[in-house]
Amino acid sequence: MGFRVQRRPAIVHEDNSQRLSNRTTTLSKRVLICGISGQDGTYLAKLLLERGFEVWGSSRDAEQTSFHNARQLGIYDSLHLVSLNLRDVGSTIGILQRIRPQQVYNLTGQSSVGLSFEQPVETVESIALGTLNLLESIRLTNRDIRLYNAGSTECFGDTGEEVANETTRFNPRSPYAVAKASAYWAVANYREAYELFACTGILSNHDSPLRPARFVTRKIIHGVASIAAGNETSLSLGNLDVERDWGWAPEYVEAISRMLEQPTPEDYIIATGQSHTLTKFVATAFELIGKNWRDYVVADQHLMRPTDILKNKVDPSKAAHKLRWTARSGMKDVICMMLEAQLRDSRMVAPKYERG
Repeated sequence: MGFRVQRRPAIVHEDNSQRLSNRTTTLSKRVLICGISGQDGTYLAKLLLERGFEVWGSSRDAEQTSFHNARQLGIYDSLHLVSLNLRDVGSTIGILQRIRPQQVYNLTGQSSVGLSFEQPVETVESIALGTLNLLESIRLTNRDIRLYNAGSTECFGDTGEEVANETTRFNPRSPYAVAKASAYWAVANYREAYELFACTGILSNHDSPLRPARFVTRKIIHGVASIAAGNETSLSLGNLDVERDWGWAPEYVEAISRMLEQPTPEDYIIATGQSHTLTKFVATAFELIGKNWRDYVVADQHLMRPTDILKNKVDPSKAAHKLRWTARSGMKDVICMMLEAQLRDSRMVAPKYERG
């Protein structure tokens, strides 16, 4: 997929106070997306740019980050990029004072459940401590800032046959979920104690072609495309019995943006409301290329997690009622769009599929 770079956007570090000062114009719609280089950050940036916002985004090292996703979506030249590590509260305060955003989206932190078992300290610090530092920085600089925090339905743990909603008790089963639960309660505490407009989106699994390759859904799509091309003969996976709610990331960022447009801050579950097993996900992907998954998938015990959630079912009806948001794409739609993109990148003909 080609793109054209006309000019390099401003990359501003915390010591470039004069340049940042010059950027603080009278524009009233300025946002800061912490973690803009990821899947959700890129799609959110694109959406907000289309709505007329001035979009600032941060990564730990803006000069070294490629921002490949932003380039791929053709928005790189429209962004204002800064280096920011939320674990450095002084730097965070400085960036907020200089950019003066009306909205801040906290999408940063280690994002893989599987990797969190290998890097538990990094996971907890980047998510829980980073969120706490951001909340404290907002409290000390400008309490009128509206904050969105990225949560996860992983916090509910194994729901069994029950369906979780916003009042369901958390039961995290991974370092990732523990960190997300901690961040959720920090946001709730600052909202109550300091009357901040701060809310958490409790998002189910959501995917797109921008999802990193280490995620199982992207691994499956890549494997299926490789098998269709004749480049691979098998696909190794872990527990196929897990059940999740899979949605389409570009739709989920619409819900995220609506949360900060509400008159009062509240937490919302963002999901399709339909859960499926990983077996069903795999089988559907192979069906789209006319093959039986059982002929290619190999169970690998090394890919099993120390603890896992068998079933994770959630109810997004609050978002439908208050945000006027519902998911338009189901699991099969997501698989088809991801597979189309993968096959297109591989210069193969994508299967024909009419969305239901």
